[in-house]
Amino acid sequence: MNFDRIRLSNFKPYGDADLRLTEGVTVIHGLNGSGKSSLLEGCFFALYGSKALDGTLDDVITNGTEETEVELWFTHDGASYRVERRLRDYGDRIDHQCVLESTDGSDVSRDGARAVREFVTGLLRMDAEAFVNCAYVRQGEVNKLINASPRERQDTIDDLLQLGTLEEYRERAGDARLGVEDVLENRRGRLDQLGDQIESKEAKGLHDRLNGLESDLSEVSDEIDRYETQRERAKETREAAAETLSTHAEKREKLESVEAEIDEIEEEIRTAERERDEHRDAIREARERIEEIEAAVDERLDDAGLEAASDGAIAERRAELDERESEIREELDGERVSAEAFRNQATNLAGKADDRAERAAEVDAEADDLAAEADAAADEADDRESSIADLREEAETLRERFAAADADVDRDGVADEREALRERRGEVRERIAELSAELKNARERVEEAEELLAAGKCPECGQPVEDSPHASGIDEDRERVAELEAELEAAREREDGLDDRIAELDGLAAAADRLDEIDEAVEMLEDRVEEKRAEAERKREAAAEKRERAAELRDEAEKTREVAAQKREEADDAAARVSELEDALGAVDDAREAVAAIEKRLEAIGDAEDEVERRREKRESLDEVNDERRDRLADKRERRDELADAVDEEAVEAARERRDRAEEYLERVDGELDRLAERRTELENAIGGVNGEIRELEALRDERDGLAATVAALGDLHEETSELEAMYGDLRAELRQRNVAELERTLNETFELVYGNDAYSHIELDGEYVLTVYQKDGEALDPEQLSGGERALFNLSLRCAIYRLLSEGIEGAAPTPPLILDEPTVFLDSGHVSRLVRLVEEMRGFGVRQILIVSHDDELVGAADELITVEKEPRSNRSTVRREDATELDVASLADD
Repeated sequence: MNFDRIRLSNFKPYGDADLRLTEGVTVIHGLNGSGKSSLLEGCFFALYGSKALDGTLDDVITNGTEETEVELWFTHDGASYRVERRLRDYGDRIDHQCVLESTDGSDVSRDGARAVREFVTGLLRMDAEAFVNCAYVRQGEVNKLINASPRERQDTIDDLLQLGTLEEYRERAGDARLGVEDVLENRRGRLDQLGDQIESKEAKGLHDRLNGLESDLSEVSDEIDRYETQRERAKETREAAAETLSTHAEKREKLESVEAEIDEIEEEIRTAERERDEHRDAIREARERIEEIEAAVDERLDDAGLEAASDGAIAERRAELDERESEIREELDGERVSAEAFRNQATNLAGKADDRAERAAEVDAEADDLAAEADAAADEADDRESSIADLREEAETLRERFAAADADVDRDGVADEREALRERRGEVRERIAELSAELKNARERVEEAEELLAAGKCPECGQPVEDSPHASGIDEDRERVAELEAELEAAREREDGLDDRIAELDGLAAAADRLDEIDEAVEMLEDRVEEKRAEAERKREAAAEKRERAAELRDEAEKTREVAAQKREEADDAAARVSELEDALGAVDDAREAVAAIEKRLEAIGDAEDEVERRREKRESLDEVNDERRDRLADKRERRDELADAVDEEAVEAARERRDRAEEYLERVDGELDRLAERRTELENAIGGVNGEIRELEALRDERDGLAATVAALGDLHEETSELEAMYGDLRAELRQRNVAELERTLNETFELVYGNDAYSHIELDGEYVLTVYQKDGEALDPEQLSGGERALFNLSLRCAIYRLLSEGIEGAAPTPPLILDEPTVFLDSGHVSRLVRLVEEMRGFGVRQILIVSHDDELVGAADELITVEKEPRSNRSTVRREDATELDVASLADD
């Protein structure tokens, strides 16, 4: 697997970065805190998302932004892919969008953070934790495997070598075996229980009991049949008698119905006669009402201005009244408008006169205000001139301070000088931090070496001093400590001198800033004085103009009041004419009302005549209906006489006696049948119970036979699961031994490359992944007994050996991710760094196609095929990357950086 390209947007310190990565050794170089590790974390995050983070998702979004994007292009096993992750911070939640797609034309696509992570895990055959344990040696975790417990180291390496899956299968087989055991034990218990139940039921003699119950049931059924036959005969007798009674009842009912119809017809005839009389009385009343209305119409003719109450005369009178009303209203509207207009003019003119008088008073007050403001502006101009004099005196004092300062700096250059000194002080402080860390490591090596010397052992290899090839190394370390202490002291003195000079420049910079402020203030105050003098003059002239305008307004107010009085007189004349016209309009309304009253009475006369005609027609109709009713009444009376002759009371009494006897017998036989039915039900229930028990017995026998077969099958299955569990365990043990042998081989090959011709001979790795280092004299050492630098290099060798084993595979090569080393030289001195360079070169020789190293060590930089430089902009605090040609790189210049 190769990383081809990484693009970051607002990821940690990166605002916008786009970097292509190639095969070979790439070293990422830069100052501490510049963002080197964040570049690799971006690649790791692109593959595994949140599982690749030590913190939360919002930790990777650049401060001050709400969204981050990461894109990674990579090639694996001949196929090319691109994965993109996008995070957006909504305050209360983080939205995580992710997509993976192939870029070589193959149809591969995944959408969603979980789907992409699962695809990458399957593709690489390792999750995020396995990726860290195999290919990604993160900063500060170089000793992770050697410091782990044997069990943790065993689980880690087993998972990397895919043995954890076999253990999972073995555990599943064991769970299945236990589950089969539980089911088998349960089924055997059930089989014993079924045997007891079958034996109990067979002892009851169920078939003999069934024969006796069926014989009793046959006898009861015969007796029920006999009683039911007799009951049917009694029912026939009762039904015949009931039919005779029903026929008599029907004739009696018809007779009563006919008599009721006769009474109803007679009542309808009487009701119709009463209604005819009511119509006759209503006709008489309507004629009397017509006479009264005609008299009232004659009385209103004069009021309406009519000679006769005809439709034509009424229409003509209405037209005259409408025309007169129109003339009056037209004139009335004109007079009302005139009166209102005159009143409005008088009111408006009076208001204008008052407004002008009030405005005159306001203008006088404004003139007084302007005069006061002119005086205030003149006073403020005097005060500003006094302030200008004070500021000029302060400026002269500050200029004297620059002249007296013992520094080759002027007012314009003090800020640049101070900024340059601050940058130099920052560089000195970074150098102090580096020297302090290096001095601490050197002192620790000296202390460790002195302890070993005190114990009679070499500080480099732990052998007795007389046999050690490294006994003189401690003197070099002591000299290095002395050099570092002297250099650190000199750097601190330079820092103190810079602090003093910066403090002096801080004061001069403040003075320069104050001079700039004074110059701006004086210029502003001079402009303000001139403005205030001019403002005072303008306001005095405006006050004089205001007083002249007030006099003019008072004259206009008096003239306006005279015109308003004239308009009020004209309004009163118009109001009198309006009153006269309103009286004339009232007379027209009275005449129209009289016309309407006559018209309404004429309509009432017409309605009354219509009512007389309707009631006369109704009386004639009622006469015809009553004639028809009298004919039907005669027919009904004849039918009533016929029905009365057909009723036979003696036949009815005989039928009633037969019915009563039949009902009495049915009551007795029903009780006996109920008793026999209960007995039959008891027998049938008993037979059903016996049949049920017989069926249960047969079902128990069938269940026993089926369960016996199940128990036999479960026994076979239990034996198979036991064999499967043992097989997975044996297979894992066998594969682990093979892996242990291969890992021991690759580890010794790697270790030999690093420590060839040194004090160590080889490494042993047992079946539990416990590591032992052997010296050339045969003495065994625990890796914990190695020095700090040796332990770090030993762990790097172990990680590289595991990586080689995964890359070569047990039965053929397998694609693996790039080998990533993040600050691997933290615990290494210069001698061990050289061995690390040798290890990196050999890993390339073993076929590792891509190695990414984060470091600022000169030797590693020199071994790089490509150099990536990471820098952080101090003002924006954003990191940038650039690629350099390692073959043309000046290593000394990087050391100066």
